[in-house]
Amino acid sequence: MTSQVSSPAEQAEPADQQDGPTLVGGQRAGDGGKEVRRLDRVIIRFAGDSGDGMQLTGDRFTSETASFGNDLSTLPNFPAEIRAPAGTLPGVSSFQLHFADHDILTPGDAPNVLVAMNPAALKANLGDVPRGAEIIVNTDEFTKRPMAKVGYDQSPLEDGSLDGYNVHPVPLTTLTIEALKDFGLSRKEAERSKNMFALGLLSWMYHRPTEGTEKFLRQKFAKKPQIAEANVAAFRAGWNFGETTEDFAVSYEVAPASSAFPPGTYRNISGNLALSYGLIAASHQADLPLFLGSYPITPASDILHELSRHKNFGVRTFQAEDEIAGIGAALGAAFGGALAVTTTSGPGVALKSETIGLAVSLELPLVVVDIQRGGPSTGLPTKTEQADLLQAMYGRNGEAPVPIVAPKTPADCFDAALDAVRIALTYRTPVFLLSDGYLANGSEPWRVPDLEDLPDLRVRFATGPNHALEDGTEVFWPYKRDPQTLARPWAVPGTPGLEHRIGGIEKQDGTGNISYDPANHDHMVRVRQAKVDGVEVPDLTVDDPTGDARTLVLGWGSTYGPITAAVRRVRAAGDSIAQAHLRHLNPFPGNLGAVLARYDKVVVPEMNLGQLSTLLRAKYLVDTRSFTQVRGLPFKAEQLATALKEAIDD
Repeated sequence: MTSQVSSPAEQAEPADQQDGPTLVGGQRAGDGGKEVRRLDRVIIRFAGDSGDGMQLTGDRFTSETASFGNDLSTLPNFPAEIRAPAGTLPGVSSFQLHFADHDILTPGDAPNVLVAMNPAALKANLGDVPRGAEIIVNTDEFTKRPMAKVGYDQSPLEDGSLDGYNVHPVPLTTLTIEALKDFGLSRKEAERSKNMFALGLLSWMYHRPTEGTEKFLRQKFAKKPQIAEANVAAFRAGWNFGETTEDFAVSYEVAPASSAFPPGTYRNISGNLALSYGLIAASHQADLPLFLGSYPITPASDILHELSRHKNFGVRTFQAEDEIAGIGAALGAAFGGALAVTTTSGPGVALKSETIGLAVSLELPLVVVDIQRGGPSTGLPTKTEQADLLQAMYGRNGEAPVPIVAPKTPADCFDAALDAVRIALTYRTPVFLLSDGYLANGSEPWRVPDLEDLPDLRVRFATGPNHALEDGTEVFWPYKRDPQTLARPWAVPGTPGLEHRIGGIEKQDGTGNISYDPANHDHMVRVRQAKVDGVEVPDLTVDDPTGDARTLVLGWGSTYGPITAAVRRVRAAGDSIAQAHLRHLNPFPGNLGAVLARYDKVVVPEMNLGQLSTLLRAKYLVDTRSFTQVRGLPFKAEQLATALKEAIDD
């Protein structure tokens, strides 16, 4: 979904500072005579059984919100099981959306509105809902058996436990079945549309556009027109219910966030989709065919799915029989002159480690995309974590250095992909791109870039001899290096005169012949390290408005949004604090040591047990302060703000 924003960017309001939305602009009577209140921001969470369509519901609400022009951030939350037992706590699926009339950075700490489709959804999410928030419950599911599954001895709708909330009891299932009684559907088929009824109700409640959702439903079920029209009817019935029922006396408006965006064309985009588009754009800018060798794994599989749709852009996708075969095929494609990519998550990185080491030895460009998730082993496959940093840095046998790039937001995954490709092609090396489940599945507005603004990534392949022997004979040396980048020439197989050895055994510098000479091995190890150390990365930018802050908060990857929201809260409370965020984790920016030395205290929030902090302490001898969590969820802004305030006052 795209929208055009033409107003100039202005100073963004301090966002994510409050626990709830602020009433702005007063109130007025709506078209139906009901009161309409204008809010600056809202956080909504849809929650239900994994078969209730909560992800689709949230995605559609998000798409219409993006087309309306609000700034937004989302947090989908999936069960780990493909189909968890219905009605149980492990089977709850949720989708949280934060949208506003100004610049925001996170999906929000706590929902202002919870839509609970069953008792399990209510119980699993009630702890996150602040008092006074609105809760919409599907009363049809609050019967004895579903409540017993999650430990309710009596209905929470009747025992007074929800008295502190603004509860709206709605028989969603019954109303949906009644709305679809003329479609000739079975009860089970009709029940499946209750998520569209809920979507219609929330769309009325927050004045969301409806045309896009109706068009989407007709396209999605084009081969089943009866189902398509039934879903549209349920959607409209939900809207009409909100319009006519006395239980919803107020609706809300959240104005577009025009001042938060520079002029341009925007669309809502998830991290995995942005990363896929970034790889395609990099392929175009490099004038190389894109080859993806991959094996499906949560949460990286969407990249394989998306790239497989773009054969028209010269993309070839190979779904291998396992992780090792996937990266092996990708490395073979790199040897053959393609832009080679492999995608995986932490367990797959472990399996790919030997082939990554081979790519280091062969000095071929290869992008290894790691969408991090909770571990170890299978761990929390649908939850997020940042715990693969040390694995990416050191998880291979021998000295096998690899550059590491990490995006900071879903939209930034596009630029990070271009950056990773730039490094891989320029320096002839495998590169790690470390995203995570939060970025991969979350979404935000993305400004579609102009093609002329993208970097030129074209490379020159070797075409003939590059070295003269003492007797004047011209030969091709596969390991003769560029003096600036230390990259070796990239020779496409089949080019006459460029035959050379491949394989994992150590090569002689220059000639590429097999070598067991100790001095040569020492030299080659140091050259490969020097090549990575010499990768050109921009200096670290520090946000320190007052210039007198004594505390620096330093993050990497997806902690950017929560950290920035927390920093805004701290500054709004009158404290000075500096902020910096790392995209390049190997090599670090050249000025990082000097930046760290300027501050008395350095706080490093991470969704691991302190891996970046360990690297910083080892390299710069700085006594960093780790603030960590490994809950499978992103940090909350208030949680971080409290920790930063304590660090400042300590």
